[in-house]
Amino acid sequence: MFADFLKRLTAPEPEPLADDDARLALTALLVRVARSDGDYAEEERRMIGKIAAERFGLSPFEAQKLQSEAETLEAEAPDTVRFTRAIKDAVPYDDRLGVIEALWKVVLADGVRDDHENALMRLATNLLGVSDVDSGRARRRVEAGG
Repeated sequence: MFADFLKRLTAPEPEPLADDDARLALTALLVRVARSDGDYAEEERRMIGKIAAERFGLSPFEAQKLQSEAETLEAEAPDTVRFTRAIKDAVPYDDRLGVIEALWKVVLADGVRDDHENALMRLATNLLGVSDVDSGRARRRVEAGG
């Protein structure tokens, strides 16, 4: 399952993602940012499950299943560039702002902002075609509890 998905995701001219594939790719990106500092903290895991359940209208069981699949996909995915490009191609700008906000929720879930997380956030923001200003606003909304 993941080999075919990764092949499609990393193709030179990838096809737009179907909804289920976009959900999986987004959740895997959340996992990637959570793992980027070498500490996949329990707070980050819980936040990813919460985001998946709320964003996609999933039951806790369905959200856990998606998160488990995303963890496997993230471990096998080759690089953030092609991975994130597929999300950019599949998701409208306003929804990508929501992706950035979700990423900030994961980064800030454990109360520690690491240099690796900051670097990946800058890269993901750029690759998703979201401005630094909009990313900063999203971070401030998350920090304010929004």
